[in-house]
Amino acid sequence: MNIMNRLIILFAALAISSMARADYPNAPIRLVVPFPPGSASDAIARAIAISASSKVGQPIVIDNKAGGDGIISAAEVARSKPDGLTLLFGTNSALSASPALKTKLPYDPVKSFVPVTAIGRYTFFLYVNEKTQAKTVSELIGLAKQNPGKLNFATGNTTALVSSLQLNSISAIKMEHVAYKGEPAAILDLLSNQVQVMFGTPALGLPHLTSGKLRVLATTSEERSPLLPQVPTMGESGVKGFTITSWAGLFAPAGTPDPVIAKIRVAFTDALKDPAVLSTLQKQGFVATPGDAAALGKLVDDQLIRYRETIRAAGIQPE
Repeated sequence: MNIMNRLIILFAALAISSMARADYPNAPIRLVVPFPPGSASDAIARAIAISASSKVGQPIVIDNKAGGDGIISAAEVARSKPDGLTLLFGTNSALSASPALKTKLPYDPVKSFVPVTAIGRYTFFLYVNEKTQAKTVSELIGLAKQNPGKLNFATGNTTALVSSLQLNSISAIKMEHVAYKGEPAAILDLLSNQVQVMFGTPALGLPHLTSGKLRVLATTSEERSPLLPQVPTMGESGVKGFTITSWAGLFAPAGTPDPVIAKIRVAFTDALKDPAVLSTLQKQGFVATPGDAAALGKLVDDQLIRYRETIRAAGIQPE
């Protein structure tokens, strides 16, 4: 094939690609969420998707792919066609914790995706069942030391898992781990005292504080949450060196064209300024942090290091 023919093919391909990008999106967009319906991430993703849909002119459909600590959802998006019609509601589960907990993944947390925009930060609280005698974190630690292995902690996501491991490690205590596919199932067993301790989001836990069925001891955020300003941080509670951050960002499969990424970013960052969306996020204790692709890429890199260090410090080796 001579140079002229190659150039003709190249220009034709570029022309077709440009037309496709100009028409984007010409079909509904699928937003893959790594948690089940009813979870905090699901509520947040749905609120943002409704607003962003009106800006791109196509429905944004939520596809819940729960389980596997986010691996199932991330793998699904990593192998999808890079046309902007499949997006990942990515969190620290699939992109920070799982790479630190697993020796092999069906995707690369950096190379398999294109960062679109940061979405925000979650608020997590440390809950205990009403029958657990502890009313403070220090009392919980004391109770765990007096009864090694007799307190069970529930986890419905990797933030809860790594937070619990770090609490165990820093405080030199041993609580037994009970894993769930998501928070909704975990909170039910916490309410029935099948498990006694759980790091969880506000939406599912706070409604049970008024009834007294659950008690909240601390927040994992660096500052106190406006939702419960009287509740101390883990640091204020004496757990020094607690470093877990729970975050969410929007990603597309690697190879998605820049003009498509730019259009998605505008729609989602605008949605994160929508008063109706912000109202939903506030109820979930979720702080919106829209930003450019570079900022999200840096966050992924930083969190990979932090989670690996935290998990190693807790004595956990990747499987």
